Amino acid sequence: MNLRKGEKLTISIQEHMAIDVCPGPIKPIKQISDYFPRFPRGLPAAVVSRSHSLKATVSPQSSVSPSDPGREEEEDVDQLFGAYGAEAAAAAARGPPKPLEEEADPDGYESDDCTTLGTLDFSLLYDQENNALHCTINKAKMPNIDHRKGLKPMDHNGLSDPYVKLHLLPGASKANKLRTKTLRNTLNPTWNETLTYYGITDEDMIRKTLRISVCDEDKFRHNEFIGETRIPLKKLKPNQTKTFSICLEKQLPIDKTEDKSLEERGRILISLKYSSQKSGLVVGIIRCAHLAAMDANGYSDPYVKTYLKPDEDKKSKHKTAVKKKTLNPEFNEEFCYEIKHCDLSKKTLEVTVWDYDLGKSNDFIGGVVLGINAKGERLKHWFDCLKNKDKKIERWHTLTNELPGSFLSD
Repeated sequence: MNLRKGEKLTISIQEHMAIDVCPGPIKPIKQISDYFPRFPRGLPAAVVSRSHSLKATVSPQSSVSPSDPGREEEEDVDQLFGAYGAEAAAAAARGPPKPLEEEADPDGYESDDCTTLGTLDFSLLYDQENNALHCTINKAKMPNIDHRKGLKPMDHNGLSDPYVKLHLLPGASKANKLRTKTLRNTLNPTWNETLTYYGITDEDMIRKTLRISVCDEDKFRHNEFIGETRIPLKKLKPNQTKTFSICLEKQLPIDKTEDKSLEERGRILISLKYSSQKSGLVVGIIRCAHLAAMDANGYSDPYVKTYLKPDEDKKSKHKTAVKKKTLNPEFNEEFCYEIKHCDLSKKTLEVTVWDYDLGKSNDFIGGVVLGINAKGERLKHWFDCLKNKDKKIERWHTLTNELPGSFLSD
């Protein structure tokens, strides 16, 4: 091709591809492992050290024939296997050793794969005698930066204002909500705070799950979710503290259908004692737990009323104080009904829980009836009181949504 002075050589794309593409068979690219022989597991230490010395000879500085670059490597490998041929053959005949069994994590958490949200240390104790679940939130670990296991920073300053909240599932979130205090500007919080659920039964321990969430508190916007973990309560043994150190996970959905099907009105802790000194029945309203929310803010303003029926004179009504904006009120109030011990078998104790509303009718939350016509734990509680004079007997009872007796309104 003749070019005039000043002209540039132009090449079409077809010619360009034809020039760049080298014809001929495609040769596989050697990998770094091709330069180092693989030995069966279980070889003696002397053989392994011998192999390392061979690797030192097969180095970039070693002379390799350009005509056949892999030939010298094959000869070196043959020479090595010739030195320990009997041992290698025996090791190959035995086959690879059995893999070591990895130690199973009892809680099923992968410590290397779930560390981006942080880790949480806490302990749980089910006090079977007092029907209480104690949850002690200790701290969120801040490990080495290389491991990236600390709490996830949520604020612009690279820190967070973390707190921990608890929910029992299934169940209404407001009634089962407990939370710790908020610690400011830290990724390494230490709470050492114990939160307690009251009114927990053996049945709850079988079917309920404790959800533990770590959140970041924001004053001028919604609080942000950091991570959570869930513990089935059936993992706990009564009266034994179990300690956990668990990686937090992403937020999991809640089965709202299951929550609704197992919805409860709440529970009440009542004490009964026939006092010989006072010649009457002493009824103690100690506390309520997990009450149904009756107000628009998701809470209630509960109080409790008691009646000993039949009540011909209508003088048996007693009423506790109102506890504002709570679903887990604590009352600790006692009322005494003057009555002969022999007449108690003919009486019925009606206990009702109400939500106080200013300027309109109060809402009925739930009730329970104790007496000779009751069933199950309610009947047993009444009989235990009659059999054991001057002994205070406490029992938790589940509230029903049926208004007892003839009370249609408060």
